[in-house]
Amino acid sequence: MRKIFSAVLFLFTITLLQAQNPDSVFIKKIADEILTSGKAYDNLHELTKKIGGRLAGSPQMVKAEQWGMRMMKESGAEKAWMQQCMVPHWVRGGTDQASFKLNNKDVFEKLDVVALGNSIGTGKKGIVAQVIKVDSFEELEKRKDEIKDKIVFYNYKFNDTYVNTFLSYRDAGQYRGQGPSRAAKYGAKAVIVRSMSHAVDNNPHTGSTRYDSAYEKIPAVAIGLRDADRLSDQVQKTTVTVKMQTNGHFLPDTIGHNIIGELIGTEFPDQYITIGGHLDSWDNCEGAHDDGAGCVQTIEILRAFKAIGYQPRHTIRFVLFANEENGLRGGNKYAEEATAKNEKHILALESDAGGFTPRALGFNGSDEQFQKFLSWKELIAPYGCTEFNKGGGGADIGPLNKALKTPMASLNPDSQRYFDIHHSRSDVFEAVNKRELELGAVNMAALVYLVDKYGL
Repeated sequence: MRKIFSAVLFLFTITLLQAQNPDSVFIKKIADEILTSGKAYDNLHELTKKIGGRLAGSPQMVKAEQWGMRMMKESGAEKAWMQQCMVPHWVRGGTDQASFKLNNKDVFEKLDVVALGNSIGTGKKGIVAQVIKVDSFEELEKRKDEIKDKIVFYNYKFNDTYVNTFLSYRDAGQYRGQGPSRAAKYGAKAVIVRSMSHAVDNNPHTGSTRYDSAYEKIPAVAIGLRDADRLSDQVQKTTVTVKMQTNGHFLPDTIGHNIIGELIGTEFPDQYITIGGHLDSWDNCEGAHDDGAGCVQTIEILRAFKAIGYQPRHTIRFVLFANEENGLRGGNKYAEEATAKNEKHILALESDAGGFTPRALGFNGSDEQFQKFLSWKELIAPYGCTEFNKGGGGADIGPLNKALKTPMASLNPDSQRYFDIHHSRSDVFEAVNKRELELGAVNMAALVYLVDKYGL
């Protein structure tokens, strides 16, 4: 009983101290505003259901930019503008199709596939060729003499032993990014890549590929996991022929925009804290988690700060970045203009890991800055982010860090379900939980408030 009483007394003391801490009180005020009056979920519904997939160069990209500008103004931005950048314009061009047949059969059976982003099409006649399955690049090299005029099937699986699923994604992603060119090196006609996921469904997952200019560009698709297993089983038993048709092609680069809103600093208006997510998404989904969630969280922080009357010391920029998925033109443009204007950025924070339950905040800066970041853990932990990790950032704020050495941070939600839906048709509004989405915004807002008040 004495131990129980001591534990209860300790918890009561901590709670009392936090209640007396002005930072705890203010963070609670932010949280209460977001959790009781938040607009993020409704805004996400409008973005996903009324606009949908927002691939760079598409008509939906333009609609999303207009939506973003309206949201910035309605949420209270003191200044809002569109930062122009040229973006690539890759078009899927129709429905991607593939089917297979065994050497002793005449009938082709359908496979669920989706063309990789930035990949070229097969042409109207399609491609018909024997499949050769490899489980790694090492196996590809060992069997390079068998590759010519075949369709290479990379059956590299997500590593289930990584609890942090982003490590699995980084590990498997090389087959999507490099796979087509490495197969083309040995004369392959096309490539099939096992989807970057450990889901139990059959939804294929797209994502960008990168062609090596030294080799021919060949068509490439991702395949759903159940069909990947089915194809793998048959290839090991007999000769398998696959028929593919895709229509991907590039149109000339077109005009896109970063959407930027500001709350102007009262003491340091020329020093900036950037918060953001990317507005574009793949065309085969609604882009709800990737990265509609990050966009509406960014806008929600702006709305909440204005609603509670917060006047920041530094200028806070809320940025919806263009073209993260297949070009990174928005992030590069933002850094380029900041460098040209010799701007001072004290922190850049990104949300691009889904709208799931917040678990951690990552930070990338000096050791001294990291220690200061760690000192805020007890203030933020009650809202979900109980881990403060070294190493954080994101694709869109990476160029700013590289150009200006700006410290970076990232919201790291629970990752277990993210790659079930990432870049697939299941990334829809219904997959997002309202409470989890709002809590992510709370944790981001708390960090921004502390950096604004105390600096790094």
